[in-house]
Amino acid sequence: MTSGAWRVATGLLLGMAAALSAAADERGEAAWAAVDPFIGTGGEGHTFPGAVVPFGMVQLSPDTRIQPRAQAYDWAAGYRYDDDGIVGFSHTHFSGTGHSDLGDVLLMPVTGTPKLERGDPDVPGSGYRSRFRHDDEVAEPGYYAVTLDDYRVRAELTASARVGVHRYAFPEGAPAHVLLDLRTSLYDYPGKISWSRIRVRDDGTVTGFRETRGWAPGRQLYFALRFSRPPRTHALHNTEQDIPYKGFPPPGADEPAERAQIEGRQLVASFDFGSAMDGPLVAKLAISPVSEAGAIANLDAEVPDFDFDRVRADAKRQWAEALSVLEVEAPEDARTAAYTALYHTLMGPSLFMDSDGRYRGPDNAVHRADGFTHYSTFSLWDTYRALHPLLTLVQPEARNADFIQSLLAHQRHSPYGILPVWSFHGLETWCMIGYHAVPVIADAYLKGIRGFDADAALDAMVASASYGPYDGLRQYMELGWVPIDEEGEAASKTLEYAYGDWTIARMAAAMGRDDVASEFRRRAGNWRNVYDRDTGFMRARNRDGGFREPFDPTVSGYGSDYTEGNAWQYSWYVPHDVAGLAAAHGGADALLARLDEVFEADVDPAVFAHMEDITGLIGWYAHGNEPSHHVAYLYAHAGQPWRTQARLARIMDSQYAARPDGLAGNDDLGQMSAWYLFTALGFYPVAPGSGEYVIGRPFLPRATLHLPDGKSFTIVAEGLDQGHGYIASATLNGEPLRRAFLRHDEILAGGELRFTMQAAPNRDWPGAGAELPYSMSGER
Repeated sequence: MTSGAWRVATGLLLGMAAALSAAADERGEAAWAAVDPFIGTGGEGHTFPGAVVPFGMVQLSPDTRIQPRAQAYDWAAGYRYDDDGIVGFSHTHFSGTGHSDLGDVLLMPVTGTPKLERGDPDVPGSGYRSRFRHDDEVAEPGYYAVTLDDYRVRAELTASARVGVHRYAFPEGAPAHVLLDLRTSLYDYPGKISWSRIRVRDDGTVTGFRETRGWAPGRQLYFALRFSRPPRTHALHNTEQDIPYKGFPPPGADEPAERAQIEGRQLVASFDFGSAMDGPLVAKLAISPVSEAGAIANLDAEVPDFDFDRVRADAKRQWAEALSVLEVEAPEDARTAAYTALYHTLMGPSLFMDSDGRYRGPDNAVHRADGFTHYSTFSLWDTYRALHPLLTLVQPEARNADFIQSLLAHQRHSPYGILPVWSFHGLETWCMIGYHAVPVIADAYLKGIRGFDADAALDAMVASASYGPYDGLRQYMELGWVPIDEEGEAASKTLEYAYGDWTIARMAAAMGRDDVASEFRRRAGNWRNVYDRDTGFMRARNRDGGFREPFDPTVSGYGSDYTEGNAWQYSWYVPHDVAGLAAAHGGADALLARLDEVFEADVDPAVFAHMEDITGLIGWYAHGNEPSHHVAYLYAHAGQPWRTQARLARIMDSQYAARPDGLAGNDDLGQMSAWYLFTALGFYPVAPGSGEYVIGRPFLPRATLHLPDGKSFTIVAEGLDQGHGYIASATLNGEPLRRAFLRHDEILAGGELRFTMQAAPNRDWPGAGAELPYSMSGER
């Protein structure tokens, strides 16, 4: 090639790259503008509207109530849309959990003489809390703003990965103060704070830490805070000592000597900025799992200045880039719902590592990440089902590899040598059941994600599935089931162990570890040990092999055979062997007749009044909780896809909406949102680890996944409207698709999936004898 031709070719390539980049920027801007962070902040969604960057360590958001533990379920995310008061802005939150903790390091701007009490949310004007109005709120990805009516303060929030940045505009002439409260915590109760410290350093930097006994006991978090102008005075208080608080002295009085440090269990600090404010005050606060010095380093590394608008713009850029992976052409409400669902799936797992690579592990010791970024907040019982499979499509391979590296780091540091069950801030909560880090790793590996030691990963998976002291595993390995006379919720545990075992067998077979594959393939069939042919339900057995009596399939809750559900919800949990499940019932028609009973039952919701998490009822189907999430897809899995299409239409119509109460149940770190997004696109990962997605039906006229390697996969639904919700036919890259599932590699290859929709059910698609999705009973 001549030098001139080379320059021309280079220019063309650069031009094409610039055009593609500009198109991605435009896509991202449109996607960012479509997100509504208020969706899920009402009802049972438990999301928060505050500022966070994708997978960020800081989640800076308003807290509307600090409730005692027994009353705190509705405030698991700190904020609830139907409240009219704000306590302050804390820096850590969970998005969509049913249980909670966090709410660390709360700041509150106030005017006048500050009060130390948080106040009664039902008594306006009490304590330092303030009323607000939704008309004055703004929530965008990476930004939140509100006016605190009782103080006439405009508060704005934004964030980087490890730093929360506040901007407060105080009314002219009003005495301006900022409170720093280390006493507040979501799921609050006496003794929650083990110890804490506030220190004012010589350069004005405020640092400190607290250790809590909450959901993850012994959790330590450190912080560093700086203001854009020095306070006139400060006061540090230990309210546990019951020392009367006098407030700041009147003008002209002698100033008290300022303490530079205070320690205790109930600490609060007040910072006085006087009444001659020249423009807004900016506060920036970094957190660290390691030390106060680590928090200072995080502050210096990420927000060295006080340029609020720069941090906000960078947060917007990060969100626009992350959201640009999806391009949706649909009516406004559908676009808002889809992009908000994607937004909610990109918050967790969350970064848990200082800027120098150090983090705190489940042994409560400090470690350094070697060649990977460390994440925590793994709600695995929820998120292995759809969130992690979605992330394998919409996030780079390196990020997914980092998630797995983080799981493996937890196993290395764990005193028990096992993968996490439900972890946050590096610590184990032991919440929920199963060993669902296992399918996350297996699904990623089988989809070609590398960047981690596969042999070490498989060994960690086997160790987790063989740890006898955990939840009846010793008996499970001995008997083939968990005995209910020795371990609670035994039917659910047996079923979930069997699925996890299948994913181990799949990964081991792909790696050539045939001994492991054979053993765990055998264990994967243990679901049959809890199937009762006489009743058609999955039931818990005693050690002697007999089913527990008496039996009532409607009973749920702690002490029952099931976890957060009953027999009507858990009896279909065999995602890896639907063909075997159908055969146990006497054939596909018999199984699907039972599923009809699930959806068509007349159920009084009061039967679940004692179970906070079981919501979104359609008959016995409970979309607000995860054990039901795959059930509507079983019709297609068993050869009757038009019935899946009908069930999905009702679920989407009744369980989701583009409004604050638009999630029927806890979003659970993005699982509810991931279910919505997959279903809106037209397919769902019924059995992560299979490499297949069962086709439901599309709910968006046109959507494109822009894949990490530069390829695109487009889903088109011709004729889709409210009256045309059934698939008439489908093509994949122009060729007729005569099966109701997609393979993962078909999506990654790019191309087009095109549906033609019609008004009536089509029993002829995909056609008689069509290939069915993967099932253990018919391996391929």
